[in-house]
Amino acid sequence: MGRLARIVELYYDVLSPYSWLSFEVLCRYQHVWNVDLQLRPSYIAGIMKDSGNRPPAQLPRKALYMVNDLRRLRQHFQVPVQVPEDFFSVVFEKGSLSAMRFLTAVCLECPEMLEKVSRELWMRIWSLNEDITEPQSILTAAEKAGMSAEQAQEILGKISTPKVKNQLKETTEAACNYGAFGLPITVAHVDSQTHMLFGSDRMELLAYLLGEKWMGPVPPAPKARL
Repeated sequence: MGRLARIVELYYDVLSPYSWLSFEVLCRYQHVWNVDLQLRPSYIAGIMKDSGNRPPAQLPRKALYMVNDLRRLRQHFQVPVQVPEDFFSVVFEKGSLSAMRFLTAVCLECPEMLEKVSRELWMRIWSLNEDITEPQSILTAAEKAGMSAEQAQEILGKISTPKVKNQLKETTEAACNYGAFGLPITVAHVDSQTHMLFGSDRMELLAYLLGEKWMGPVPPAPKARL
């Protein structure tokens, strides 16, 4: 008889490429480790402001390291991440508020679509060098994820409602309360204990905390049970 699923929360923003790496690894491992993966769309700008942190791209040496780091991680994680051509405009001028409100609305209205829509938004900004701020860009990502045009339009129409704004604010504040100073953070609830891990490079430690085996960022597919 299998072990009861443990809860693992991923707080993320599609503006963060490292969030994408954590997202894909956790999506791959959720059934291997039998965890209840709960996706938490958050707003990274709010977390940075609340914690007094600065984005690594604002420091030249960190920015250069990040470009090279993502190039290596692309191969290692098998996630098609690459830096947008107009990086500073994308990250510091356009941001991700509309996209994260849309994902918050998706989480509220049709949570079964959240994984796929999140992935398509990451693909646009961090792989295809495409926009995620304009309404049509968001609709295109949602439809590519399998959402009907009507459903996508209906959800887009809700991103400015108090319900959606407040939910994104509350999720972001929850991340801050766990001690977040950036994203991604993974919060594991194991044996009545809560562990907050920052970054995409703590998955081996997460496996240890869960009492599970780490098999690299791309684990073998779990075998079907009879």
